[in-house]
Amino acid sequence: EVQLVESGGGLVQAGGSLRLSCAASGFTFDDYAIAWFRQAPGKEREGVSCISGKDGTTYYADSLKGRFTISTDNTKTTVYLQMNSLKPEDTAVYYCAAESGVSLCQKYRGSWFDVVELWGRGTQVTVSS
Repeated sequence: EVQLVESGGGLVQAGGSLRLSCAASGFTFDDYAIAWFRQAPGKEREGVSCISGKDGTTYYADSLKGRFTISTDNTKTTVYLQMNSLKPEDTAVYYCAAESGVSLCQKYRGSWFDVVELWGRGTQVTVSS
């Protein structure tokens, strides 16, 4: 079965760090774009970061540059999101998503609705003040 499974969420104090994982089952990321999204209560889902499985190019929301880092493992079956200097406003459910092409990393900050092919179920991140 083709699926994405997120893990690594939890409760952390402001200023702390977490590393989220997005594990692929049934495929590898070689020809995929993988993005992280987050959705806070009462807010729309927003794109956080994206990585091209084809060439490793990374993309970040401007407001998160310098605090978040996206990467993959050597087998290209897991994508990580390292989150440092966490703030209470980072509290959200974090989802990873996949697209078998190159469009997602161009669209993840806006018009991703018709591009995402596969979603994970999400992992909760809560940052206390």
